[in-house]
This record gives sequence, structure tokens and C-alpha cells, in this order.
Amino acid sequence: KILMVESIFDLPVEKQIFYAVLGFSWTVYLWEAYLSYRQRRIYSSTTHVPQELGKIMDSETFEKSRLYQLDKSNFSFWSGLYSETEGTLILLLGGIPFLWGVAGSVTTRIGFGSEYEITQSLVFLTLATLFSAFTGLPWSVYNTFVIEERHGFNQQTLGFFLKDAVKKFIVTQCILLPVTSLLLYIIKIGGDYFFIYAWLFTLAVSLVLVTIYADYIAPLFDKFTPLPEGELKTDIEAMAKSISFPLTKVYVVEGSKRSSHSNAYFYGFFKNKRIVLFDTLLEDYSPLNKSGEPQPEQPETGDSSSESKAKPKNKKQGCNNPEILAVLGHELGHWKLGHTVKNIVISQMNSFLCFSLFAVLIGRKELFVAFGFNDSQPTLIGLMIIFQFIFSPYNELLSFCLTVLSRRFEFQADAFARGMGKASELYSALIKLNKDNLGFPVADWLFSMWHYSHPPLLERLRALGSIKQD
Repeated sequence: KILMVESIFDLPVEKQIFYAVLGFSWTVYLWEAYLSYRQRRIYSSTTHVPQELGKIMDSETFEKSRLYQLDKSNFSFWSGLYSETEGTLILLLGGIPFLWGVAGSVTTRIGFGSEYEITQSLVFLTLATLFSAFTGLPWSVYNTFVIEERHGFNQQTLGFFLKDAVKKFIVTQCILLPVTSLLLYIIKIGGDYFFIYAWLFTLAVSLVLVTIYADYIAPLFDKFTPLPEGELKTDIEAMAKSISFPLTKVYVVEGSKRSSHSNAYFYGFFKNKRIVLFDTLLEDYSPLNKSGEPQPEQPETGDSSSESKAKPKNKKQGCNNPEILAVLGHELGHWKLGHTVKNIVISQMNSFLCFSLFAVLIGRKELFVAFGFNDSQPTLIGLMIIFQFIFSPYNELLSFCLTVLSRRFEFQADAFARGMGKASELYSALIKLNKDNLGFPVADWLFSMWHYSHPPLLERLRALGSIKQD
């Protein structure tokens, strides 16, 4: 072993960098695989409802959630193994410089020489995302039409799914390519302080995307309609006003045409906040609750709901109005307690740090040679090598710290909703949402510590109050 370590350090520095990146990647994968193995043992061995959960979860739902999570875990293992193997082969076989060469051949054929690095970078990026889309498609199809279908969540037809995938790819390219070209241009002309300009540019882009996403991008994929006038809307507006939340609109998104999973979120800056509720969250609006009822004809749109499957359920899905208000009380708690702003600040501090370190490292030729670029140092390749490979240990540590922070924020938001007098309603809403989404309430401590951005159900219920009959 000592000889092996010595021989590694005798290698040229670019080889040391390459094998260090490869070794760390597999170390992370094996760590993740070990954690998943621990959690799969929980899924396999916990076949009966634990005594402390007896009052909040029936045995039938418990078994359904156990089998669902076990299927997801097994799928995650095989897809993760494939992804890690694919990435390793790409590195070992020189896939990145090969694709860069193919991009150079394409740009030459359309009349651009090697001096048009940004053009070649955009072709490279398009080819790379195409490759990723095609290799990931079988896994996505299996996850949607086997696992999600088997457990009653999938509402899509294959035609809808494929059309949606094509649309996502096109929209992604329409955003990714112009942003990347501008970023590369800024780095090229920015001089000694390019990292400051690059950081400011990415900050501006992220703020613009957050602002326009729900109004202009999300409606390309899902139908958004204003929440009808009525008691729920009046109560939501009153609750927002009570904490000075500058609410302007409340939307219902037709999530049921894709999946029976549910969600809610708010977005917007300054005095222009909007709340979005999934129709699957609303007991009175979810189409999945209208078993046997004739469905009114929907107006023709680009993504007609007729392409989704009608899958009525025997049980009622979603939350009643007081429970929805409790869920929104939790979400508004994130805003009132400054969690959203804190996350943005942390994200931008991290972005600035990464661009600063990138400015220090981009001139190191050995980083490029390590990944097969002996004669050129393309800026886009430098971004990929440094942000994806060199920063990977830092990224793993940061991800864990943010997961810990997220759990703390979730407890604080629950406490905020409790302070608004909605503890009982949030308690019952969390139980319902866990049942609707087949969340498994038993977790291995190490797996949950590393992965869970939200505390386990039982911990949240304990924090809200003593276990009681639903």
C-alpha cells in the first residue's frame, strides 16, 4: 500500500489531478450507496407500523409507502451505478476532448474557424445536453411508466411525456445557450476583474429567471388559473395581510395531468408576491377526487389535459381549507423569518467565492492537460473542470451544510404556523400529505441526516404537539 501511494505521487501532476477527481467521485458514490443500503434495510425490515405511529398511519398506507420507497431506492441504486460508470468511462476514454473536437469540426463546416471559441462552446454544449438527454431518457421513462405507474402516481401518456421532454429540451437550450455565450464573452473581455463581472451577470440572470419563471416559463408546461373567488381565497388574502405579505395573486396549477403528487409555493420580489397551489393539494379542486363524475370539456391548449390519464382514486386526496391555510402559514413563515433572503445570500456568497477561485485556477495548464486538453484551454472546459470536478469536495460539504440548515428552517416555519394558531391543522395536513405522497415515516438516522432537507414526519409532529388521534 505504501508503494502504491508513493507511485501515485511519482506520477505527473496532471495524472495526480485526474486520479484524485476519479477517486473522489467513486468515494462519494460508495458513500451514497452505503447510506442507501442502510435505508433499504429499513424499508425491507420494517413491515409493521411502529407502535408510536399507530395513531397516525394505517397498516395499508404504511405497506404501500414501504413498497413505493423500496422500489424508488432500488431504482436509484441502479441509475446511480449507471451514471457513475458512464461518467468514469467518459473521463477514461477522453469523451470530453473528443466531443470538443466534434464541436470544432461542426463549427468549421458552417464557416467558423478555431478562433470562434464561443461558437464552438455552444455547439459543444448542445451536443453534451443532447447526449445527456438521450442517455437519461430510458431511466426517466422507466421511473415514470413503471415505478410511478405501479404506485398510482403517474397521470401521463407516453405521447404527452415525450412531447413534454422535447419542449423542456428546447426551452432549456433557448435559455442556456444565450446565457452561456454572454458569460463566456464577459470572462474573455473582463480583464483582471472578470470574476466580479461574471458573478454579477449570473446574479442578474438568476433574479430574472426567478421573476419570470412562473409567469412565462412554467405556463408553457402547465395550466395556471386564478383561484376562484370564495372562502379559501378570502382567508388566504386575510392571512397574508395579517403578516404584511404583499400578495397580489393566487393561482391553481393543473399538476394532476402529470402526477398525483402535491405541492405549494410562492414567488416574486418586493411588492409583487404570488402563491401557487397544486390542484392535487386542494381537496375541493383535485380532479382525482371526482370519481365517476362527468368532466367538463377543457378548452383546447398546447398541452391538453386529454393527453393525461383519468385515474380516479377511491380515497379523497388533498387537504381541506383550514389545512391548506396551515400549509400556507408554514410557507409564509419562510418569508417572514427571512429564510428566502438568507438562502439567496448564501447562494450568492458561494457563487462569488467559486468565481474568485476560478479566476485563480483558470490559468493552470495542468488542469486542462489532466482531462486531455494538451494544446488548448477553452474557457467553457475550464468552467466544467473547475466547478464540476475540482470543487466537488467543497460542493459535497456545502450541500450537507445546506441540508442541515434547511431542516432548521423547516422547524422554524412549522413553529411560525403554530404561533399563528394553526398547529392542529398543520399537524393533520402533514399526515394527509404524507399519506397522499406515500412518504415512509421511518428513516435510518445517518441516511436522513445526510439527505433529508425536511425533518422526518414524526419529528415535525412531535415539535407541533404530542402524538394524537388524527
